[in-house]
Amino acid sequence: MAKKKCYHCTEWLDDDERKTHNCWTTTEEKLTEGLSEDLREAWLRIRETALSFGEQRVYASHKSIMFARKACYFFVRPQAKRLEVCFFLGKPVKNAMIKKVYPSSKVKTAHMVHIGHRDEVERPFTEWLRQAYELPETAKAAPKKTKKAVRKPPALKSRPKRRSLS
Repeated sequence: MAKKKCYHCTEWLDDDERKTHNCWTTTEEKLTEGLSEDLREAWLRIRETALSFGEQRVYASHKSIMFARKACYFFVRPQAKRLEVCFFLGKPVKNAMIKKVYPSSKVKTAHMVHIGHRDEVERPFTEWLRQAYELPETAKAAPKKTKKAVRKPPALKSRPKRRSLS
């Protein structure tokens, strides 16, 4: 029986295992099982904070744990030495805690934060998460720019051909 390597998770699988293998299906527990005590406490505090905002859906997707109302407003990627948190706001925020900022759509900007300890899950971080949670109700797409009618210049009259004098 030949073994083949899964393209996504790099696990070696027999032919029979490959038929039922689904590495994309995961759970919160599976994603957080190898976290250190500090990271586990930070994760639980982030989760608790987010759930206090109101009704939402929490689900695991590949390597991330997503928090969504109608659409995802932030997600957490558990890693060996930190929790990578990405939240979406209506405008860029500058702060030393924010590692990266980039546009994610016409109305939202993604902000990447690295959390290494439970004590980092406090203001202003928790306020940004709350703003991200509330954003779907307040965000409106920017009005589309209409193209102005471009006026074509009048057609040039053809010049009479020059006759050579020869």
